[in-house]
Amino acid sequence: MDRATQGIFLMVGFCILAPLMDALAKATPHEIPVAEILAARFGIQAVLLLPIAMLLGKAHHINLKEAAFHLLRGAMLILATFCFFSAIRHMPIANAMAIFFVEPFILTILSAVILHETIGKRRVIACVVGFIGAMFVIKPSFSTLGGVALYPLGTAFTFAIYMILTRSMAQKQHPVALQAYTGIAASFLLIPLLFIFDGTGNILFDPVRPTGYAIWTLFGVGLIAGISHLLLSTALRLTPAGTIAPLQYLEIAASVAIGYLAFNDFPDGWTWLGITIVVASGVYVFTRERAANIARQPAPPV
Repeated sequence: MDRATQGIFLMVGFCILAPLMDALAKATPHEIPVAEILAARFGIQAVLLLPIAMLLGKAHHINLKEAAFHLLRGAMLILATFCFFSAIRHMPIANAMAIFFVEPFILTILSAVILHETIGKRRVIACVVGFIGAMFVIKPSFSTLGGVALYPLGTAFTFAIYMILTRSMAQKQHPVALQAYTGIAASFLLIPLLFIFDGTGNILFDPVRPTGYAIWTLFGVGLIAGISHLLLSTALRLTPAGTIAPLQYLEIAASVAIGYLAFNDFPDGWTWLGITIVVASGVYVFTRERAANIARQPAPPV
């Protein structure tokens, strides 16, 4: 099996496992605050991936500049995950995932604004169409849930910033080490908050000693986060990002299946329409970006 095929299989594995992590977060009893779920998610990821990075000889002592970048990336990923886990406590995973997938459009726009990358008119139009598709999912959810329906948009925006920061570091560090340091940085930011808010009664940050079922869901969230991101990092190392990026839309299919089997949630007609528009627009953006990257590559010597 060649490297590209291995990368594709690993990406499919990530797309199946990631919604399973979301399902475990959704299934965690509501008395466990979202911040505590995040602490389990990032803490276990760090504990799982750091030894692997060390065994591979890719862990290193980071300097202050790198530490600052890791903390900023960790903060963005905390905000992204916080918004998403908060959303799926009240709405179907597939709906939240469909809204989140405006992230490639936000990333395209931010890349033009922050990184000064050139984007064509057709990609801009595809981004606009993608946002319209997301509105078909958001509108009925907003009428029922109010502002909670907008949380996945917060996930998309903060995750796009996280991806821009990751682009600037991915070429310098091994992906496993990068994910391990992300888990450490996020834990460094989260754990003090749990101590500060302990006993305050704050529904978002006051930690609760987990018992029974909650212990297993928290452990599952962290374990699957570590494994899924290891699959993703390895897939990106084996296969060009432009080849496997469209596969991430398999997450929506997996989210629909898991949401139906675990919570009896199934998207309605408007949600399916929105999902179709978002996916079609996203695949077009990926295709145009891949073509642009190929065009920018120097011609082979004659």
